[in-house]
Amino acid sequence: MERLLLTIIIIAGAGLSAVSSAAGRQYYFVYDRKNFTEAQRYCREKHTDLVTVDSMEVMKILNNTADLSKMFYSKNSSRAWIGLHADSWRWSLSDPSFYKPGETEFRRWGVGEPNGGYSYKVCTGMGSDGFWYDSGCDTSTYPVCADVRGSDVTFVSIDTRMTWTKAQSYCRAHHTDLPSVRNMAENQKVKEAAGGNNVWIGLFRDSWKWSDGSNSSFRSWKVGQPDYNNRNETCVAADFSQSGAWEEWPCDMERAFICYGPVVSNKVMMKVKFENKKNLNLTDPAVMEAMLKQLKQKLEGPGLDDNIKLSWRKQADGKVFQQEDKKTNKRRRKREEL
Repeated sequence: MERLLLTIIIIAGAGLSAVSSAAGRQYYFVYDRKNFTEAQRYCREKHTDLVTVDSMEVMKILNNTADLSKMFYSKNSSRAWIGLHADSWRWSLSDPSFYKPGETEFRRWGVGEPNGGYSYKVCTGMGSDGFWYDSGCDTSTYPVCADVRGSDVTFVSIDTRMTWTKAQSYCRAHHTDLPSVRNMAENQKVKEAAGGNNVWIGLFRDSWKWSDGSNSSFRSWKVGQPDYNNRNETCVAADFSQSGAWEEWPCDMERAFICYGPVVSNKVMMKVKFENKKNLNLTDPAVMEAMLKQLKQKLEGPGLDDNIKLSWRKQADGKVFQQEDKKTNKRRRKREEL
């Protein structure tokens, strides 16, 4: 009966908080409190981005990993930022060369506008007084189209009512696009072209979007959320005292956050000793594979997850197994007894 020494290589996630084997992602809870923008910057510098939660599997992983004792605040404890946020207003004509610095931010909202929070009111009209209002995109309104030729821009009124989306398609097919209003002079020109009507302009707002640009439509809102009561509540946190249900919050609040990145592998070598009582052929690949499976089952018990991978490490002589030196073993036992 042989006593044999062998070395196996264990590959596992290094320093991980949680791993999704299906998505191939590693999730990191960061308990240093930051606002949404700071958290986003940290995740992009250190990992990939703020977490995109795109399935119940990910929700379960995050719930099992969250440490509520590290998310205790004076108010609204147990929350952590995820990557979902409401996008800002932007223009239908997206060519950056069309805008000088600051021109994409020009606004001429009427009193109390926009008043839809982050609800269905995500398109913009101009009233007959030249002030803007937010509106549901499926409302039928006259559009104004823009013709852009170099630095020259002219505005054309269309005498057919249509939804914002149809107006955008019409303007792009027959002109350049819906109008981008970059300054007060252009605001006046669009007002004049409208001829006293309320008209569509090119400003619109995307609804909720993920920080990394993912297009996942998975949502796990808390009951009653989002409530759209506060226009400043444009970032999303998960409440881990309520199974990670999502809530909208002002982005300047400071709290823990969750990053994600690719799974990082770490190799660990371990020497294992066993007795070949059945005189197995240890060079048989099937025998070696069966031994690895048994070893993996034993290792999973102490806490290693399903993502560990085991492989044999060959010695300098090309062999995996080495017979134990009895003299060396006796000296080792004597040292242990002293």
